[in-house]
Amino acid sequence: MARLPASRKRPDPSRNVAAPPATAVPRARALELDRLIHDRIRLAILSALATHPTLAFNELKEMLDTSDGNLSVHARKLEEGRYIAVRKTFAGRIPRTEFRLTDTGRKALESYLGHMEALIQATRSSS
Repeated sequence: MARLPASRKRPDPSRNVAAPPATAVPRARALELDRLIHDRIRLAILSALATHPTLAFNELKEMLDTSDGNLSVHARKLEEGRYIAVRKTFAGRIPRTEFRLTDTGRKALESYLGHMEALIQATRSSS
């Protein structure tokens, strides 16, 4: 008789299935966190834009104390997710890039913060 790989083995019906431990609740909530936001720089970008209508590239770079390349990569990911809008203009020959938070981004940030607050509360109440 051929053996099933470990990933395809049938569950043993004689085993009792217990309720998930209390620690599973915060873990389950953690799995709901928006992976696009759950990065230090991307969270910082969205947080800064939540309190400012627009920010120029250099303003944001200075606020976050990050490099041009790091800010560009993370901003591009947020733009692709439609969490921020990017506007590029020129002042004479000098390029200017401005960012603003979109409605989608604001809703995603609010949801993310709600999940984090729930995780914190669940963790504190289980101690």
